[in-house]
Amino acid sequence: MNEIVIRGLRVSVFIGVPDAERAAAQEIEIDVIIEPIVPFAELRDEISRTVDYAAAATRIVEVAGERSRQLIETLADEIAQMLLREFPSRSVSVEIRKFILPNTNHVAVRCRMSRGSC
Repeated sequence: MNEIVIRGLRVSVFIGVPDAERAAAQEIEIDVIIEPIVPFAELRDEISRTVDYAAAATRIVEVAGERSRQLIETLADEIAQMLLREFPSRSVSVEIRKFILPNTNHVAVRCRMSRGSC
């Protein structure tokens, strides 16, 4: 299996259950693992045959900034669906880390999705 990994993408979002939490932007981190449809051995060194990770990162930031949300679970699902819909990927995994709970490093959610499952 071949994977493209974007780790620690920092994104400013309006997210949280209480209105007060959504009132100000907060930074989250997003990790994405993308399994491209075309195996690396068949790419022929052509970016058009693979997932353009820079374009994927740009779209992740755009999706995250489109609107406020209550749940990071919702955002993870929306990002996973977008990646499968817009990029030549067989499966994706999206992890979002939020730095909100006292006495913790972070809270995280993970969404795994395969083509045809969304």
